[in-house]
Amino acid sequence: MIADPKTSHISLSALFKSGDSSTKISYFLMGFNNLANKQIIKGLFFLFSEIGFFTWLFVDGINALSQLGSLGTKQAGERYDAKLGIYVSVNGDNSMLILLYGLASLLIIALFLYVYRVNLKSDRKIWEFKKSSRKIMTFKEDIAELLDDRLHLLFMAIPMIGILFFTVLPILYMVSVAFTSYDHAHLPPGHLFHWIGLANFGNIFTGAMAGTFFPVFLWTIIWAVLATVSSFILGIFLAMLINTKGVKGQKIYRTIFILTMAIPQFISFLIWANMLNNAGLINSILENIGLITKPIPFLTDGLTAKATVLIVNLWVGMPVTMLVTTGILQNLSQEQVEAAKMDGASKFQVFTNITFPQILFVMAPALIQQFIGNINNFNVIFLLTGGGPADSNFYNAGDTDLLVTWLYNLTLGTQDYNIASVVGIIIFVFSAAFSLFMYKKVNKLQGVNG
Repeated sequence: MIADPKTSHISLSALFKSGDSSTKISYFLMGFNNLANKQIIKGLFFLFSEIGFFTWLFVDGINALSQLGSLGTKQAGERYDAKLGIYVSVNGDNSMLILLYGLASLLIIALFLYVYRVNLKSDRKIWEFKKSSRKIMTFKEDIAELLDDRLHLLFMAIPMIGILFFTVLPILYMVSVAFTSYDHAHLPPGHLFHWIGLANFGNIFTGAMAGTFFPVFLWTIIWAVLATVSSFILGIFLAMLINTKGVKGQKIYRTIFILTMAIPQFISFLIWANMLNNAGLINSILENIGLITKPIPFLTDGLTAKATVLIVNLWVGMPVTMLVTTGILQNLSQEQVEAAKMDGASKFQVFTNITFPQILFVMAPALIQQFIGNINNFNVIFLLTGGGPADSNFYNAGDTDLLVTWLYNLTLGTQDYNIASVVGIIIFVFSAAFSLFMYKKVNKLQGVNG
């Protein structure tokens, strides 16, 4: 008997050789072994699952899978009708639906294979019960065992199916589009698009899009680093100021800064955008008091706009750090601080050697999360500058566009879905790799220091 090395059970391949005739038949006719052993409801479930799957496969599945390789061959357009003597419109294949149905078919097959494996495991259980001369479980006993030992699987089943078709399927679709010619020149249903392999990746890294991708990618990294570090440092500084002994009205100060978090971000950014435009409040005041003779291009000059979005981002980023740091400061061991002071340490030495390391120790995971959030920070760029000012050297991107806002422009602007999908994949891979690497480093450090 060949046992599965990961479990104490017989392997499914060995079961086929060792099992009785009903077990062997169940490999081809699902549920047969259950029905033969009076597990009627369970057997019918497997049987109808198989019937339903193969009915779908022959009616629709094979057709959906067969078109997945080409994504359609029939082009929509006009054809001359000899009988009518005129040109008539003819519908063609829809590459987008073919791709979607094809991917959904693959998921359905994967789901069926899972049910098939459950069927075989059920057969193995029956075989083990017979071998040990135990009574085969009835449907009620199966349900009781499911509710008792595997209740979590029962509750997770429906959400997992939902995730499969409403999360995994869209992700597979997005990734697949990156390998096709689905752009503004190949929009369905009027036009077909096809598989083109890695051509879009080549276009991004070495082709026509490289001149836009690399500057936008570099600015995205610079933005994420500066936005995270500036909010972190100034948030700590603000918390230290407010929590200084002798400062009155500390709760009022905290409440005022927390109010910026209570106001929806898009309202704050729209107000800032109005205040900072060339005819806005800030330029008007500066001109009226004679400090400037012409408006400062807060949002219309590339370099100035980048500095502006970083400064305005502090409005929403700094209070978060201030709030967390306040909690850390209030729980900081005063005995350690007082001991350092008695040893002659200055306030700066206490901060750099005791306070700041503890703040960094606690906030390290939040900082990683904040960095990734800033890479995907759509609101502040889109609502303040709209990605502008426009840059004629870039393809559908401005000087302040991040990868995520460029992706938005590529989809809803020029409808270059294939390039947008590649950008989405790059954002995901970079964010995931950075997060995994940094969380591993932080966990290692916290393990050493904790």
